[in-house]
Amino acid sequence: MSQRGVWQLQKLIVSYCNWGGSSRGVRAFMESQLPAFKEMNPQLEVVTELNRGQHPYLKGSYKNKNERVVSVMNMTPDEVLLCATRLRNSLGRKVVKLKTRHVTKHPSVQGTWTTSTQI
Repeated sequence: MSQRGVWQLQKLIVSYCNWGGSSRGVRAFMESQLPAFKEMNPQLEVVTELNRGQHPYLKGSYKNKNERVVSVMNMTPDEVLLCATRLRNSLGRKVVKLKTRHVTKHPSVQGTWTTSTQI
């Protein structure tokens, strides 16, 4: 995703094994869909690296020095493309847990009990 017109993902690393069965979808993705993905995203540096005996993953490096790693083990080429697109579209921020469930100006009156009602 771009923030103020600047794409946040700088580098996408596709790591795979040329022998293992869990990398079958990544190898098919690299043959069929990766060249088109590179053409559609000229701002992105795409690097493939061979890691024999390791499960495949996608690693995204962002402008704010954060990295995200997504496992693409046993995925089809379309699912790998979806993971790469999601990495490209994200801002690279860390996930922050909210402290409260819901913040509102007008708290709910549902469930409040008043003793002023007489029968």
